[in-house]
Amino acid sequence: MTDRTAKLTSHDGSSADLTVLSGTHGPDCVDVRGMNKSTGLFTYDPGFATTASCKSSITFIDGGEGILLYRGYPIEQLAERSTYLEVCYLLMYGELPTPEQSESFNSIITQHTMVHENVRNFIAGFRYDAHPMAMLVGTVGALSSFYHDSLDINNPKHREISAHRLIAKMPTIASYIHKHSLGQPFMYPQNELSYVENFTQMMFAVPAENFTPNPTAVKALELILILHADHEQNASTSTVRLAGSSGANPFASIAAGVASLWGPAHGGANEAVMNMLDDILHSGETIERTIERAKDKNDPFRLMGFGHRVYKNFDPRATLIQKMCHDLLDELGGDQPLFELAMELEKATLADPYFIERKLYPNVDFYSGIILRALGIPMSMFTVMFAMARTVGWISHWIESHEDPEGRIGRPQQIYTGPARRDYPA
Repeated sequence: MTDRTAKLTSHDGSSADLTVLSGTHGPDCVDVRGMNKSTGLFTYDPGFATTASCKSSITFIDGGEGILLYRGYPIEQLAERSTYLEVCYLLMYGELPTPEQSESFNSIITQHTMVHENVRNFIAGFRYDAHPMAMLVGTVGALSSFYHDSLDINNPKHREISAHRLIAKMPTIASYIHKHSLGQPFMYPQNELSYVENFTQMMFAVPAENFTPNPTAVKALELILILHADHEQNASTSTVRLAGSSGANPFASIAAGVASLWGPAHGGANEAVMNMLDDILHSGETIERTIERAKDKNDPFRLMGFGHRVYKNFDPRATLIQKMCHDLLDELGGDQPLFELAMELEKATLADPYFIERKLYPNVDFYSGIILRALGIPMSMFTVMFAMARTVGWISHWIESHEDPEGRIGRPQQIYTGPARRDYPA
């Protein structure tokens, strides 16, 4: 941190010397905590677009350069060399595990993959056509009633155990939600399989047949999990931190994150991309006409999967996932017409001055839906997959917030625009 200061002068002449804080990377931030006391003013920042709500050492994004770092490691290196559980360890503990630590961590997660039998009954109690995210929000929140032996948020060991349980049980819960939607039997975890292999087994196996995970499918799914493991202070992560700041238990806090992710502007983006590509494909509309409509302000059509709130360059995750699309679809067949359409659309936008000037590049959602569909995962489960991957990021931020000596309950200010004080009629 730095001891530089910035002076703020109010309209009435009062002033405040504000400390300027610097992190390892990224822009400096003005510490405004003492501003109200000196000037009587608050800041106004809808969407918190220019406000740092916390200090964090977990993830860094440079949107201008298209950089994503987990604990300092470039996402490209982790995607090529790491496994999802190794990334989980990195996000939780701050360092890559040694071989011994990796073996121990993998074993702990494997031992926690089963859920209480009543959790199975809880999921089975939902309507057959309940939305998977509705089931996920309810089930994750309900875990606190099953695992109340480790809910002391001030106990570091309890926080760690809850983190392990969430990472381990989320694939099991996600697969049971899928099976419930199909009316198929729930499949128990198999401890001899890897984390991702086990998930595919629970998702797609049935008791009547033997099941062998497809290595290419497992590799594709592992990549998706790694790329979605964390993404700095997005809406759902901020929701987890805010819920946790009140002292809410980890399961309730993660359930709040799941609810935030459910919003179509956040976790539902890849589903919107698939719907868009399906509409274009089945309408027979040309790429040229699609581009024209996207640029027409009077046309309600929006090109989904392009641009990002943070990235003003290529989303580094999109580059990695595009290559995996090729490998997976070559292996499985998959939805080739849709993928070919996506590539044509990407090529056209990257050559169009309108999109170049506005830095509207393909983001990770543009391709992730194609991979998930090729794997046989229905669109209603896309956001559940996102939540499963992001659980480790959420719980890592939740733990970090409880270790922060400056942490306090979140309580944003507002600009009140309602009626002035008035009296009840006599």
